[in-house]
Amino acid sequence: MLRRVTSEHADDARERQEPQASRIALTWNGEPGRREELTHGMLLDQADRAAAALSRLGVRAGDRVAVHLPLVPESVIATLACGRLDAIRTTLPVSLTVPELAARIQESSARVLITADAAFWDGAVRPVKALLDHALARGAASGALKDRRVLVVNRCSRPISWKPTRDLWWHDSLGMPAALR
Repeated sequence: MLRRVTSEHADDARERQEPQASRIALTWNGEPGRREELTHGMLLDQADRAAAALSRLGVRAGDRVAVHLPLVPESVIATLACGRLDAIRTTLPVSLTVPELAARIQESSARVLITADAAFWDGAVRPVKALLDHALARGAASGALKDRRVLVVNRCSRPISWKPTRDLWWHDSLGMPAALR
């Protein structure tokens, strides 16, 4: 399945000024047979939107943003957004165990975390946010991991646990239409 991600919200003036804006910048191939392509203009537009969302969540220059994502386009977008804010991206590998993840979150001092609902690995859907939820609960029990905000990327459309005061959908926070999720 080929899904070309397009944005009605891309800055048309930027695309006219930058001839590279309409060229493919990122091609992502995932499971099961999923393919996404983003142009330079689309990638920059989403990075700007992500930077604005992080800024609304209080992220400033020098702050850390913990990224707990599989290898998906949003990981690249999060990196670019952090760069726009002079924030520090901290990677939390999706392969970490709950205790390892809790320790890394605490060490990072990140108040904003970016994760996915789930991800495909070797033909199976595996939880991503659920692990992060357990790590945050473990840290909260020790009094260490409080006041975190979690941006959740919808990659697999699976039911997940949700804390309305903490969790936010990535696409909602970026102000993106549902077709661009």
